[in-house]
Amino acid sequence: MRMPDLSRIGDRERLKPKSGDEPHWHRLRQGVYLGYRPSKKTEGGTWFARFYDADTNRNKRKRLSDYGTLTGHDVFKQAKTDAEAWAAIVESGGELARDMETVKDACLAYLEEKPNSIAEGVFRRHVYDDPIAKVKLDKLRRHHLRSWRKRLEQAPALLTRTKEGDKRWKERAKSTVNRDMVPMRAALGRVLTPGSPNTDAAWQEALKPFKGVDKRRELYLDKGERKRLIDTACEEVRPFLRALCLLPLRPGSLANLVTQDFDKRTRILTIGKDKNGSPRQISLPQVIADFLAAQAKGKLPASLVFARHSGDAWNKDTWKHPIKDAVRAAGLPDAVSAYTLRHSVITDLVRVRLPILTVAQLSGTSVAMIEKHYGHLVRTDAEDALATLVL
Repeated sequence: MRMPDLSRIGDRERLKPKSGDEPHWHRLRQGVYLGYRPSKKTEGGTWFARFYDADTNRNKRKRLSDYGTLTGHDVFKQAKTDAEAWAAIVESGGELARDMETVKDACLAYLEEKPNSIAEGVFRRHVYDDPIAKVKLDKLRRHHLRSWRKRLEQAPALLTRTKEGDKRWKERAKSTVNRDMVPMRAALGRVLTPGSPNTDAAWQEALKPFKGVDKRRELYLDKGERKRLIDTACEEVRPFLRALCLLPLRPGSLANLVTQDFDKRTRILTIGKDKNGSPRQISLPQVIADFLAAQAKGKLPASLVFARHSGDAWNKDTWKHPIKDAVRAAGLPDAVSAYTLRHSVITDLVRVRLPILTVAQLSGTSVAMIEKHYGHLVRTDAEDALATLVL
């Protein structure tokens, strides 16, 4: 059977839906095809790309879009451009080179490309065992993700564990929902193009974050308060707390540091596993390098720099209670946590007028996040600088 010429508007309009929702295919070049599936209910249809992988003897397929905002020959032109761009990535062994059919496949592929524990935890808790996991990517619609989001909002959040190991739960905050949607949005955004706005194809609209709920971090400890916290902490957690007060690292990244991550000779610390998924290096001043050298002394290259007395790594469940005990003993606000120390260190770096780009690089975050949470400090400094110009 002759393949249709999808570049011809009249030919496309005469096409009928095929059984099993299989698209009509148009050959672009050897192994690369552009597909079109007419809608059963409305005018137009959905476009697809297909690539034949000779190494695996399998076809890989991706849903493109319905290109509802385009008309005439621009529809085919854009679909052809997107199909060829996707095929080029697959052909070169790029990020889309695995065969993905479902939402779960997209999440797994995202972790292969950008491994990080936070996204992995979100997928494990809220995706893999949820009905959304089995939804085919080429059939994914806004209503699927709206239902998933509603279940996410209704899922209780773990507040804490008691010393006896009992779990305590609380209602999931909107800011938490925003954070939990980020990995899903990123995973789907790698393999799906946004659908036409205000239609059920607009899957991306179901994952828009709540506005005005991610408040600026306010709780700050000055150096004296941080020193008091360290001095009142138990011996086991004290080195870990001191490190949090010296470096703008996430607590989990600090807990995962091993001896070989620190080069005593060059004073270079390598952060290999972090939320952003990208390794980075920090050049340390001598005083901090000496502290890390003392913690790493006599340990094997793969040994944790900051380990518990049992040899196990610190995590949010094990550092929580020692820190709370130290907070109470030091007479500090009950809301102080390990992340309060990271926030306080970043605040100090911004206040000494270190460039925001450098602060972001040291902290393993984006310039946008630093500006969002700490930009008010820069504005205050700018006002002070302008005030000095008064004649």
